[in-house]
Amino acid sequence: MYRTIAAFLIGIGATTLVAQNSGAMIQVDKTVHDYGTIQQGANGECTFTVTNSGNAPLILTNCKGSCSCTVPKCDTEPIKPGGHGTVTVKYDTQRVGPINKSVTITSNATNEPDVIVRIKGTVVGAPTSAP
Repeated sequence: MYRTIAAFLIGIGATTLVAQNSGAMIQVDKTVHDYGTIQQGANGECTFTVTNSGNAPLILTNCKGSCSCTVPKCDTEPIKPGGHGTVTVKYDTQRVGPINKSVTITSNATNEPDVIVRIKGTVVGAPTSAP
């Protein structure tokens, strides 16, 4: 009888493990992109690489910046299992001062449907020339 109960419990655990690992699963290469110190008007673009570690296509359904100065763009094609996609973020470097913004990546991932990545750094103004 104990063997039957143990086999049943092991079967339940295996089913749960399979259920948890099925579907699309998202992984991001980094959670923060640090621009460091950049000049006003510099290229404010960076890229986050998204990997599908699941067994079904990963679909990035929405990418949203925390303000209008942070504009993300998600790949629109489904990412095959084991495949990679990108989220490109463009920050408006005309704004002088610290950068501390976030981007929410929404997908059909079973492990984490909403992933938040951040960008940080400081934009410094162009040096003024003395008269």
